[in-house]
Amino acid sequence: MQIKLFLTGGTIDKNYNEHNGELNFIETHMPELLAVGRSKSDVSIQQLMMMDSLDMTEDDRDIIVKACKTTNSKNIVITHGTDTMVETAIKIAHEKLDKTIVLVGAMIPYVFKHTDANFNMGFALATAQIKNPGVYIAMNGKVFDYDKVFKNRELVEFQSI
Repeated sequence: MQIKLFLTGGTIDKNYNEHNGELNFIETHMPELLAVGRSKSDVSIQQLMMMDSLDMTEDDRDIIVKACKTTNSKNIVITHGTDTMVETAIKIAHEKLDKTIVLVGAMIPYVFKHTDANFNMGFALATAQIKNPGVYIAMNGKVFDYDKVFKNRELVEFQSI
């Protein structure tokens, strides 16, 4: 089974700019992340955008929804910033697609030593292969239904409603 991996940005793909100390986007780390993780999943990567989810507009979410609707794959993973991941998941779910769609991100960029990106990505790929059709968020070893989750900013983790 092939998994379509849509990249939208978020912390998972940010780089550290040593000149100004800011995080920004240059290019995706996803091929390296999958190789380092020794992923054997059949993954087809498509970059839709590379942005912080706080900057995402409804038009950007429409691009993600359209990509989910038009891909032939029934198993989809979407990298996404954690701040508005739930909003995007809700928009996708309203389309009632007969596909398993998993949104994933990281609290710490892939390029940092103690990142959660590798674990989260592997977990999301597994989730996309075993869950029934629906829209899910997979973060830090937990899978949530799109409409029963929120990001607890104080604890910096996703929790069930």
